[in-house]
Amino acid sequence: MNLENSAILVVDDDHDIVNAIAKLLGKEGYIIYKAYNGLEAIDMLMQHEIQLILIDVMMPKLDGLSAMMKIREKNNIPIIVLSAKSEDSDKILGLSMGADDYITKPYNPMELVARVNSNLRRYLSLGAAGSTMSDNKLRIGGLELDKDARQITLDGEPVKFTPTEYKITELLMENAGRTFSAEDIYSRIWNEDSYSVENTVMVHIRHIREKIEINPSEPRYLKVVWGIGYKMEK
Repeated sequence: MNLENSAILVVDDDHDIVNAIAKLLGKEGYIIYKAYNGLEAIDMLMQHEIQLILIDVMMPKLDGLSAMMKIREKNNIPIIVLSAKSEDSDKILGLSMGADDYITKPYNPMELVARVNSNLRRYLSLGAAGSTMSDNKLRIGGLELDKDARQITLDGEPVKFTPTEYKITELLMENAGRTFSAEDIYSRIWNEDSYSVENTVMVHIRHIREKIEINPSEPRYLKVVWGIGYKMEK
């Protein structure tokens, strides 16, 4: 899969950081757009076709988390939060509000490029040509995943998933009944080694449950196997 010429929007009120990231990702062949607050980011999305957003949290006019919530109302492209806040609670908050990934400042340039590549690869694979099979679907009760349409429905109604949520659900539905640890899920979906990733995976699992379960506290489909991990019920 060729990631070059994918458009990335970099959003931060620090012009030096924006320029440094633009230079770094430009060397990878990406098209870079720049914004310096949340309002400018939303305007950029209306003007250009963007495949991924890197966004800071603390910004004037409209902060990153508020901008992300507005973006998520209409757009499922990958969003990576880039923040100086490194506490687990800050990361969980960012993921809970719609981020696909979270990188703390000061960032490691190689890690940033790897995270961007991983999220873009996952997102673009959702739009890749589907299988030639006429019926390329996974079904568990009223839950159906259509690989050709890259869509998930519940009792016939479409469910809006982020790319990360879709890939996790696809993994679990393809292996219904099999339990995956948080580390297994992370390494398979993010395509990188896992380390202290329980909170990251947990937040995405919670989002999926909220979207597919009538009562998330008593799930029909996505079950927790205590002390081991998660599975999709057969």
